[in-house]
Amino acid sequence: MTSEEVIAGLKANGNEQTKKIFFRHGAREPYFGVLTEYLKKLQKKIKKDHSLAMQLYDTGISDAMYLAGLICDPFEMSKKDLNDWAEKAYWYMISEYTVPPVAAESPLGYEMAMDWIKSEKEMVASAGWGTLSLIIAKKGTAGIKTDEIRSLLKKIPSCIHSSQNRVRYTMNGFIIASGAYIPEFEELVRETALQVGKVHVDMGGTACKVPDALTYIAKVKDRKSKIKK
Repeated sequence: MTSEEVIAGLKANGNEQTKKIFFRHGAREPYFGVLTEYLKKLQKKIKKDHSLAMQLYDTGISDAMYLAGLICDPFEMSKKDLNDWAEKAYWYMISEYTVPPVAAESPLGYEMAMDWIKSEKEMVASAGWGTLSLIIAKKGTAGIKTDEIRSLLKKIPSCIHSSQNRVRYTMNGFIIASGAYIPEFEELVRETALQVGKVHVDMGGTACKVPDALTYIAKVKDRKSKIKK
């Protein structure tokens, strides 16, 4: 498929009601309001097409950018490519659900994430925290430097509440990932979560809620134990 064909298909499958919902969450034009269900059907049809993915992401159309993350090849992403994607991720559906899965699969992921979390740009920083969380969830300690992760966990209580909106959300997710997938950090994560307390995030007037770290960690561990059985 060409990028023109894909865009035409996205436009035809856009939904005004979905557009309104996405707008409340932070989406801005250009976007069509395409459901992820349709995007994943396209992913199965296209499979991997890195060249097409790069073209789609560069359109700046949110739906196309999300699809790009599904069909790209993370191993073909250079440092420049990853930085470009992080910089162009203008709302959290892209900065948290498109960029991190791609970066986490890339050999450059950890390096990029540790750089992004220092950014003053909200969506770049949130992409960094999201990437770290995914690396930990997928690889445990194999994909990280434990001393650096330990240092971040100790630092979070002093800065999370003064951080930008989506950064607070993804920092909280990082606490959850660290507690759920790194057994040796269990006590440190518990201390961190208790010091942090409730995390307040503006969810755009929607019913979405910020997960309580300790409660969510327990759910993940319970789910993992059931899968092992």
